[in-house]
Amino acid sequence: MRTAIFGGTFDPIHCAHLRVARETLEQFRLDRVLFVPASTPPHKREATAGYEDRYRMVELACANEPRFVPSRLEAGRLKSYSIKTICRVRASVARDDELFFLIGSDAFAEIDTWYRAADVIRAVDFIVVTRPGHEYTVPPGARVHRLDTLALPVSSSDIRRRLAAGESPEELRPEVLAYIREHHLYE
Repeated sequence: MRTAIFGGTFDPIHCAHLRVARETLEQFRLDRVLFVPASTPPHKREATAGYEDRYRMVELACANEPRFVPSRLEAGRLKSYSIKTICRVRASVARDDELFFLIGSDAFAEIDTWYRAADVIRAVDFIVVTRPGHEYTVPPGARVHRLDTLALPVSSSDIRRRLAAGESPEELRPEVLAYIREHHLYE
């Protein structure tokens, strides 16, 4: 089985996340993409929406694609370190399964600053989503596959701002937008 771990705050999950996951499935012939919402990301400020709301939005966004699998691997209050998530996924799959880590080039450029970076680099192959204006250097020993995707000018922070202004951003799946409205998120 070929699996990609796709972590993030998903605050909220939007069409660019789904598009990247879909392109990754196709281009790298993966069996599934695990969407892993971070409980407490170490490199970002705390999420605006709580973990349970973000996880539920991921479930809703992934519902129509059987190869998109929401995961609670990072649930809880502890920092969400990638090496711990990778080890949990590795322990749950067959020994010869291939494991990838789907990541944006902006985040990959900072991989040397990650907790146990050398272990992360050894543990998985990376699928790096290229983004205009974000250069990166491949650390020694890293196995990197590039995903050159269309520049999708979508950001969660812009979506949150627009939601707070009462707008209904088209970059959100209708089910996700309905959940946000029903639970008064980002107001």
